[in-house]
Amino acid sequence: MNSSTPQHDYQDGTHRLRLVIRGAVQGVGFRPYIYRLASELKLRGYVTNTAQGVVIDIEQNQQTLDQFLARLPRELPPRAFIQSCEVSHLDPLGQESFEIRTSSDGGSKTAYVLPDIATCPDCLQDIFDSTNRRYLYPFTNCTNCGPRYTIMESLPYDRANTT
Repeated sequence: MNSSTPQHDYQDGTHRLRLVIRGAVQGVGFRPYIYRLASELKLRGYVTNTAQGVVIDIEQNQQTLDQFLARLPRELPPRAFIQSCEVSHLDPLGQESFEIRTSSDGGSKTAYVLPDIATCPDCLQDIFDSTNRRYLYPFTNCTNCGPRYTIMESLPYDRANTT
């Protein structure tokens, strides 16, 4: 991961990082994964989709931020991959919680969109389980399978931008 500027911190030891991540990070459960990891580590800030990928803006002490950076690539959702990660050190804002923010669609649209993916074993099990509400439903899919490219109308990959 590339570091672009010197570290800034508050008197209390709070540091802030902004990560710009490119790769297969949209339509694969990446933002919920980041939210769960950030919540577990008690990070403050946000994650959002952009037309280029995903931006993560986080604050916490340096040791916790280092844990986040170490775990981020190791615990990715099954279909996600990180092509590049640019890390910037910024002045802390005093953010108080972590949230998934509304996507930003500005700038050139360069985000990687996965091709359509065959139905996964979990979804197949749902489709053929007569007690499941998805029994014989032909459009069953999840973050690990189903249409991606064919339903995209625009980036970023959000429900509002799909057919």
